[in-house]
Amino acid sequence: MSDSAVPKADKGKRPHSVLFVCNQNAVRSPIAEALAMRHSKRRMFVESVGLIAGALDPFSVAVMAEEKIDISKHEAKTLADVDLSYFDLIICLTQESFDHISRIVMNGKPPVEYWATPDPTDAEGNRSQVLDSYRLVRDHLEVRVADRFSFD
Repeated sequence: MSDSAVPKADKGKRPHSVLFVCNQNAVRSPIAEALAMRHSKRRMFVESVGLIAGALDPFSVAVMAEEKIDISKHEAKTLADVDLSYFDLIICLTQESFDHISRIVMNGKPPVEYWATPDPTDAEGNRSQVLDSYRLVRDHLEVRVADRFSFD
């Protein structure tokens, strides 16, 4: 399934509950979760998990604070902490999470989308350059989330 693959029947349909999945629930998925809560105006249940639990990344906290969103109290969760059947949609932000979820979700229930999202922790350079890579990921997710989940 390609990065933007959404089954035709699901395009435009707003889910009631969404799960974002990445590798450690420390950078990308907490950002996506917070952005989805903001864009949906809390009219849908949103949660995020990782394949394993990592420590919340301080650069993620910093770039979200720039948008006046506080994720500093986010606690990493894993797939073992949630029941996938409770979600109307699962969005995987990494190839690893997509591969894993694809093996355990049967018959497309719930549907799974893959949003390829670069890992800003791979960034090199000074603090400003590293923060720029986190901002790019935040802004990429902002556009994807706004397009998929905005409630007007």
